[in-house]
Amino acid sequence: MTSTPTKVLVFAGSAREGSLNKQLAHLAAKRIEALGGHATFIDLKDYPCPLFDEDIEAQGMPENVQKLRALLAEHQAVFIASPEYNGFITPLLKNTLDWLSRPYGDTPGLGLFAGKWAALVAASPGGLGGIRAMPLAQQLLANLSLTVLPQPLSLPQAGSAFNDSGALHDEATGQKLDALCQRLVDSLAKTHG
Repeated sequence: MTSTPTKVLVFAGSAREGSLNKQLAHLAAKRIEALGGHATFIDLKDYPCPLFDEDIEAQGMPENVQKLRALLAEHQAVFIASPEYNGFITPLLKNTLDWLSRPYGDTPGLGLFAGKWAALVAASPGGLGGIRAMPLAQQLLANLSLTVLPQPLSLPQAGSAFNDSGALHDEATGQKLDALCQRLVDSLAKTHG
């Protein structure tokens, strides 16, 4: 009997075309694959969802929310690159997670998140690297019943952090990203292996 490969859903809390967090999330997906994991990178721009509203929910779960729910159900972990807007997480990230946490069909509220792992990174063109929003993102993920890995990666000066191939210029930062990805892959292997 072969076990189903554990998979990580990777995305950024930004829909912007040139998003540094989207670039970091894409790199993380590649690194997870290189370290023996299975990653699925998605762009939330491809899944536009209305602002969460129970009146909308009462009319039926929006199609893109259903697509995101199906994706999350197939994965055992999430890897999120969280931008920082005025010291907080983005409305896009909060709204996406709010929709995914709703009860639907036979799945209770938070049911899609139960037993799953989460890893978190943040990139910013400034010197703080998104660290002000990081504790809020960690708290939100923990509130959703995710097991959040410690030691998230913060990437300051991200506008000049990537080379032409999408890798990080700084070797030490690249090693920190690899270490976080490896901890996630190892945690999944121990839990689901």
